[in-house]
Amino acid sequence: MSPGTTSTNGIGIANLPNQRHKIVAKRGTNFTLMVVGESGLGKTTFINTLFTTTIKEKKNQARRHAKQTDKTVEIEITKAELEEKMFNVKLTVIDTPGFGDYVNNRDSWLPIVEFIDDQHESYMRQEQQPHRKEKLDMRVHACLYFIRPTGHTLKPLDIEIMKRLGSRVNLIPVIAKADTLTPKDLETFKRRVREVIAAQNIQVYQCPIESDDETSTKRNINIMAAMPFAIIGSDEDVITPNGNKVKGRQYSWGIAEVENEEHCDFKKLRSLIVRTHMLDLVSTTEEKHYENYRQAQMETRKFGEPKQKKLDNPKFKEEEETLRKRFTEQVKQEENRFRQWEQHLIAERDRLNKDLEAEHSHIKNLESELEQIQTAMSNSNYTIVISLEDNHTAENNEVKNILLIRRTDSVR
Repeated sequence: MSPGTTSTNGIGIANLPNQRHKIVAKRGTNFTLMVVGESGLGKTTFINTLFTTTIKEKKNQARRHAKQTDKTVEIEITKAELEEKMFNVKLTVIDTPGFGDYVNNRDSWLPIVEFIDDQHESYMRQEQQPHRKEKLDMRVHACLYFIRPTGHTLKPLDIEIMKRLGSRVNLIPVIAKADTLTPKDLETFKRRVREVIAAQNIQVYQCPIESDDETSTKRNINIMAAMPFAIIGSDEDVITPNGNKVKGRQYSWGIAEVENEEHCDFKKLRSLIVRTHMLDLVSTTEEKHYENYRQAQMETRKFGEPKQKKLDNPKFKEEEETLRKRFTEQVKQEENRFRQWEQHLIAERDRLNKDLEAEHSHIKNLESELEQIQTAMSNSNYTIVISLEDNHTAENNEVKNILLIRRTDSVR
């Protein structure tokens, strides 16, 4: 046998994928899914329908707006373990109740964005430790952004948060409650959403199109053509006219089936997230979004240096601005009061100066008259005695008496 040849059976390199499959099947995998959107769009129902089990309990609709006074976006974490054909998936679902539910939704995306960044930060810090066997990985692998089916286009809030999410996570836009729009209106709404996404340079997840299998390639093209995915959420069973039991919603005009591709894109979305591209979502998070975060942090920080936390807390930002405005108004009021007081003091000073000058002039006149009298009587037999009395009740000292006393010379 020549040095460059091998046996017909090979040496076993081709078995490496099988070995890898056994290792992955034994370890299982972690998958973190985030859902973002306004209340009442069916996020909880969709999650339970997607995994055909109760992952999240439905909330009491009567208390949906009970916490309006808080005006904060919360982060709710739900964990579950799924098993199918001896393969385990540790699922983590991140919900964001409170987002978009208020009149003033400014900066409401900050808790969501910070949570995604914090998971990258936590994983990077664990990689820098000496022992890295058991790393807690909660990096978000996919983010479903639920769009309200208005029939018009994306709202400014939708555009703002989708821009920030698209650069950090695999963003998948979803049109909720598609059964509230007619097929024509739904198609028009989809087109408008796609146009806004392109015009605003919003990054959305793009699954690999090309594949060795022509069937897979066509399937991928079909999946991406449906984005943004229009879905119908329902975990209730209904009976079709054919007698089949399906998940859907019963209306007077008929049944809207969840898994009917003619009614919505639920099956395509489930195929993208679970059946065909879950591994790509995980890999893209690892190789693209996490690496982008890691590179940005390593360029601005030293090894092991903690991340600088922002002082701005969105939870108290509105209260902070209110206090700042109130403080500014109080400062302006005090400044106006001090200006008025200063003007009053200046006016009083000017008045006193004028009075003082008038008194100085009066005294000089009296001194001049006194000198004249003294000059006139210097050769007479009279002595002038000037009596100056202090009158404490008056404002000035006045010359009270000018007495003429006859001078007596002793004649000896």
